[in-house]
Amino acid sequence: MSAPGKIFMIRHGQSAANVDTSIYNRVPDYRIPLTPLGLAQATAAGERIRRELDGRQVCVYVSPYLRAYQTLEALNLGNLTERVIEEPRLREQDWANFQITGDIEDQKELRNAYGHFFYRFREGESGSDVYDRISSFMETLYRHWSKPDYAPNTLLVTHGLTMRLFCMRWFHWSVEYFESLNNPDNAAVRTLLRTDLGKYELDIPFSQWVDRRVDETVLNAPPVIF
Repeated sequence: MSAPGKIFMIRHGQSAANVDTSIYNRVPDYRIPLTPLGLAQATAAGERIRRELDGRQVCVYVSPYLRAYQTLEALNLGNLTERVIEEPRLREQDWANFQITGDIEDQKELRNAYGHFFYRFREGESGSDVYDRISSFMETLYRHWSKPDYAPNTLLVTHGLTMRLFCMRWFHWSVEYFESLNNPDNAAVRTLLRTDLGKYELDIPFSQWVDRRVDETVLNAPPVIF
């Protein structure tokens, strides 16, 4: 398998919904655009990625959401892009079709109490549903990497939760550890670097809102009072 030397992941730049969540009431999630700041963030991230590619090509997988495509365009990778593959499994977690603000806020509170990985939004997905489609996407990656002419690097243009779940699946992190992680910032880049032993290391860890180890399980969780 011609596994890539680097697997880049980038969260989209700041979107209109990151500034004003009421846009979810009237614009489909997949059509929400970047703000001018989001475009600038993605442009700056592109400078970093181009430096790290150092003239080597990259195969790109992009979420079908407008903000992800706009992020990819602003990266300005030019002829470093070997090809671009639209990948719906890299989309944002499905919450609802049009989000009613009060209802979504109530569900967020329930999710915080129940747990982000297992809580399923009434018209959408749970974190575990996204985990399952990421697992399916990884099978596709392995098939692509088996081709002798595959590019020496991979780039995923996606969303914050999806990035965390990709790493959870890749590194076999526990659910409890996943629950402790914060989303990366808009246009933040995380890179899986292949070592001389053929394994991968994450260049920058995700920040945590509570201190938990990667191997903690529900056995280590605080008891629930019923």
